[in-house]
Amino acid sequence: MLLKSLIFHYHGLDEDEKAILDESADQYGAQRELDWANAFIAEDFISAFERAREFLNKVIGVMPKEKKLDYLIGVWQDNHKKGYMTEMEATAMIHLAKDWEIQTELMEKVREG
Repeated sequence: MLLKSLIFHYHGLDEDEKAILDESADQYGAQRELDWANAFIAEDFISAFERAREFLNKVIGVMPKEKKLDYLIGVWQDNHKKGYMTEMEATAMIHLAKDWEIQTELMEKVREG
């Protein structure tokens, strides 16, 4: 939930993004995790991406490539549910993909549609 919330908060959370986050939390029974993620981001919005990046590198960064790609492409796809993706959101996900050494795989999946 931190990954998705982080990307959706990147330029400020709008109502569509909030609805998608709430839907995901309901789907996975993860409302507590979403609340934690939102509090983590709200703690210091300016440093949220770097703090989350460090945290996610320790948690997701050590997973198998397929799992890392599944998480990131899931956020990419959810981002499209709102009908658009900002350059900042795409860049943030590309930075994470680079950290996790899955940048090529992400770009291939994105091109596939």
